[in-house]
Amino acid sequence: MGSYALSKADIEEFRQQGIIGPLDLYDRDEILRAYKEEVRPALFDRSRAPYDLPVDAPTANYDRHLDIGFLGDHVRNPRIVDKLTSILGPDILCWRSEFFPKYPGDAGTQWHQADTFAHASGRPQLIWPENAEFGGAITVWTAFTDCTISNGCMRFIPGTQTAMHYDEMKGMTFQGHDSESGFFGYDYRELQVDADWAPDESKAVSKEMRAGQFIIFWSTLMHASYSNTTSNQTRLAYATRYVPTSVRVYPDTDFVEEYGHRFSLQNYTTVLVAGADRFGCNKIAAHKPGGNPMSSPG
Repeated sequence: MGSYALSKADIEEFRQQGIIGPLDLYDRDEILRAYKEEVRPALFDRSRAPYDLPVDAPTANYDRHLDIGFLGDHVRNPRIVDKLTSILGPDILCWRSEFFPKYPGDAGTQWHQADTFAHASGRPQLIWPENAEFGGAITVWTAFTDCTISNGCMRFIPGTQTAMHYDEMKGMTFQGHDSESGFFGYDYRELQVDADWAPDESKAVSKEMRAGQFIIFWSTLMHASYSNTTSNQTRLAYATRYVPTSVRVYPDTDFVEEYGHRFSLQNYTTVLVAGADRFGCNKIAAHKPGGNPMSSPG
C-alpha cells in the first residue's frame, strides 16, 4: 500500500460506518484558484469533452477528468488512491466523475442510495462479480468551495450501507429541469421498496467541509444534502467514483440516458488509477488528458 493508506483503525471505522472524513487534500486557496483559473474555463470548452451535450445539460460535466488536466490528475491523486486500495484492493478503476453544484435557493437532495446506478434509466451501469462481498461504488466527494449546512453540505446515516431500501430497477420519471424535485428533476421516493418507509434521521450526521477537503463513502450509504438557504454562496463539489477492475462498467450498452438527455459512450473510457487490469472487461484509457501517454498507476 502507498504512503497515504488508511490505518487499521480507519479501515475498521469505514467498514462499520461506510464513510470516513473530512480529510485534507488541497490547500484552500490552491483549490479555489485552480477551479477559477483552470477548471471552470475548461468546462466551457467542449471541443474534447467525451460527450456531445449542451453545455447546460446536467450530464455535460460527466467524466471531464478525461479531457481536463487538473481533474485527470485529481482522480489519480495518491492521497486519494492510496486510501482506496485499503478498501477496494490493489486494482482500481475510476469509472465516473461529476460536479455537484448547489446554487443559492436550490432545494436539498433527498435521502437515497446507489448500487447499480440504474436509477435514472433502469439499466445497470455497474455489475459486480457474482461472488462479490459488496456492491455500489466508492465515492470520493471533494469540496471545491466551503460546504456548510446553510449552503447545502452533505448528510449521511452511518452504518446503512449494507441494506438497500431502494429498487433502482424501477427507474425514475424525469420531471424536467425546472422541477422542484430534490435531485435534478428526479424524485428518489419513486424507488423506495416500501413506500411508507422513512430513514431514521435522528442518526444522521452532517459533513461541513472547507474547500480542499474530501470524504470517502460507499454509494450504498444513505446520503442526502441540505438546501442552499444562502443568497450569495454556491456550494460546489466534485464526485469521483471508483470500483475494482473486476466490476463491469456500462455492461452491454453503448449509451447513457439521464436527466432528459441520451449520449453515446463511443468516447468513454475508465481510468486505471491503481494496480493492473486482470479481467479485461472494460475499456481503459491509454492516455492522460491532453493526449500524453498515461504512466502506470501507483
